[in-house]
Amino acid sequence: MGPSDGRAGRPPRTSVWLEERPAARRSGSKEKSGDKPAEGLDREKIITTAVRLLDAEGIAKFSMRRLAGELGVTAMSVYWYVDSKDDLLELAMDAVEGELALPGAEEHDGSHWREQLRRLAYEYRKLLNAHPWVSGMMGSYLNVGPHAMEFDDVSRRIMQQADLPAQRLTGALSALFQFVYGFATIEASWRSRCGAAGLSADEYFSTVYAKVRARPGYEEPLRILDQRRGGTVEEMRERDFSVALDCIIAGIDTLRPEGRRR
Repeated sequence: MGPSDGRAGRPPRTSVWLEERPAARRSGSKEKSGDKPAEGLDREKIITTAVRLLDAEGIAKFSMRRLAGELGVTAMSVYWYVDSKDDLLELAMDAVEGELALPGAEEHDGSHWREQLRRLAYEYRKLLNAHPWVSGMMGSYLNVGPHAMEFDDVSRRIMQQADLPAQRLTGALSALFQFVYGFATIEASWRSRCGAAGLSADEYFSTVYAKVRARPGYEEPLRILDQRRGGTVEEMRERDFSVALDCIIAGIDTLRPEGRRR
């Protein structure tokens, strides 16, 4: 079951991207009741404020009432511009996807598809770390806004440069971005857990490491972990991401026609 609108008397919700709606509502029932849009308020300001609140407090604490308070208006004033909280969340998700730095069309010359895929992977990871609430929305909300579709289009065009058969192209992209999604989601959860414990990532790791080292039977895993250590937790994570990404791209390369592999 998808997210519910939470407002009685409404038909089942589909998506803000599937419903035609003006930027500001001019509902006769609202005008008769005397409720009018707040001065200086518009959809862009609402979305920007929603993103800021979601970044600071997370999706669990987000509400239209909390948003209205931050904007200094009534909740009904917000509903002039968005029909529901779910619609606003979809708009916010697409807005942050506009932060992705995508390769331009002039870079799609077919010679650097591996490097371009790496760039997309790092951009996607940065997005999910900067806005952890986005991870929880993936799959539950229809992500077909203009920025999401631009990202999808660029990803597809880059992958086409690898000359992958059409029936393998979307699966290869799924392998890449679902890996990034999983890696970045765990990263963000780790940071949240460290923050809740009042410890830095390195302090938390050292505490866990010391506890595991005291247990018998962990000699081999600890030997590998000792070899992996070096630098901060962030540096270890960067190395792991880079190696894992290399594995994904090398795997994609094996799917290419024989004569096109490097």
